[in-house]
Amino acid sequence: MRKVVLFAFNGEFMCFMHVLLNALDMKARGDDVKIVIEGSATKLIPELAKEGNPMYSSYVKAKERGLIDGVCKACSNKMGTLDAAKKEGLKLLDDMSGHPSMARYQEQGFEVITF
Repeated sequence: MRKVVLFAFNGEFMCFMHVLLNALDMKARGDDVKIVIEGSATKLIPELAKEGNPMYSSYVKAKERGLIDGVCKACSNKMGTLDAAKKEGLKLLDDMSGHPSMARYQEQGFEVITF
């Protein structure tokens, strides 16, 4: 079993779709996988939660399976989606000057992949 954390920085809709698809695929193959929503990707949070959005079902699956480890607190605040992250029940990550620390995941044995 591999341990992988996908850091999604890119706020492009199609890029984030691939983050979700890869996380779900890795989980189905038995990997311990986590998603961290960072940077401009935090602007997608309100859209992810809307039914009818092409990413909605994958987002819900990822969320239900506990794959979304959290959201960058500083970036979601900057992008105006902090309240949306809280409403979605997503953990706010801020252990590195308001941002999530990649080193913390590496110390836990996770391979870090960035999008």
